[in-house]
Amino acid sequence: MTLNMIDDHLVSVAQLTEFVKLNNSAKFKSNSSKVETYAWIDKTLSKFKYRYLKKKEKGIVKKYIMNITGYSDGAVDKLIAQKMKTGRIVVKRRTQNAFQRFYEPSDYALLADVSNVTLNQNGRALQEMCKSMYLDFNDFRFGRLSKISVSHLYNLKKTNVYQSKSLHYTKTNPVNVNIGERRKPQPFGKPGYVRVDSVHQGDLDKQKGVYHVNLIDEVTQVECVGTVEGISEYFLIPMLEEALATFPFKILGFHSDNGSEYINKQVANMLLKILADQTKSRSRHSNDNALVECKNGAIIRKYMGYSHIPKKYAERIHIFNKKFLNPYINFHRFSAYPTDYVDTKGKVKKKYETYMTPIQKLLSLPRCEEYLKEGITKDMLIAEGKKLDHFESAQKTFEERQKLFREINKKA
Repeated sequence: MTLNMIDDHLVSVAQLTEFVKLNNSAKFKSNSSKVETYAWIDKTLSKFKYRYLKKKEKGIVKKYIMNITGYSDGAVDKLIAQKMKTGRIVVKRRTQNAFQRFYEPSDYALLADVSNVTLNQNGRALQEMCKSMYLDFNDFRFGRLSKISVSHLYNLKKTNVYQSKSLHYTKTNPVNVNIGERRKPQPFGKPGYVRVDSVHQGDLDKQKGVYHVNLIDEVTQVECVGTVEGISEYFLIPMLEEALATFPFKILGFHSDNGSEYINKQVANMLLKILADQTKSRSRHSNDNALVECKNGAIIRKYMGYSHIPKKYAERIHIFNKKFLNPYINFHRFSAYPTDYVDTKGKVKKKYETYMTPIQKLLSLPRCEEYLKEGITKDMLIAEGKKLDHFESAQKTFEERQKLFREINKKA
């Protein structure tokens, strides 16, 4: 119903009074636009000569307008005041300056894709990845995202477009054994001092799950993840030998907690062959092996979760680690590196201002060629990192992980 059809027969305030009494509880629904509604209110105020009416009659006209339009008391008062001041009621045009939109919905969707395939890395790492995708790999999809700040990146994560594409996922005891020196390693900026820890994939119905072995260099954060059926020397020694051989630099130190899987004669003999020092964590020094503990949560738990995985899938997961996860972590996943600052009191504080991939960190070290193994060159590592761009590697790893778990869940 249009507004003009409602009051064609009303020509006096007396008729208006009766109409308001009869329709006091009625609510009219108009199909008119805001412009048409304002024009009708303007016409009604002029029709009944609102300016010259008595106070009581003005109340009747106002009540009538409120019933017909559904407007509130305050809204009608503002329109009447506009009519009294200017002689007409018009829709005001927006004059407030609006911020220019720089990022498009496609940017929100792309950021969600990047966050999904990297398993929701922190904002600074995502910022560096977007910047590198544009500057190093000439992927123009990342043109606008390459300039985004970390704080605004989190603003984009709150948008409906991002939320609609974003995915949500769901201690060892000390042993007193005279193997390995109980101290914290001091690499002094040299790569080759490896931290190691085991992550168990849970028990189910008294059946052990697979074990993940995480090895990470303290200085460069070059990392190798392996998966075995058990942590006895039968499974662990071949896996450790293979993992240590994959590091591009010479192994100088091997640090673990006090678990018996690493503090034993078999591991000690293996390290003796490559002339690597063996150290272990000290009592009441929980930070001695903090780096690998952090990577257990940031890498292994994110990619493998917490649910039980039967040990018969250890070989299949180990292949996934070698082909996809380890290359992605070392060549394409951005990590944070601390800078030490000494305050006026002599206290050292760390600030994580530098983000780069572990191989980029290795290549940025002064005289990095001195640390590389025989047969491995700087150019070889650079070429290996250029085979895939960061996003492609993360996406491929994500897809293969999905395929792996579909295979495991199907058989389960």
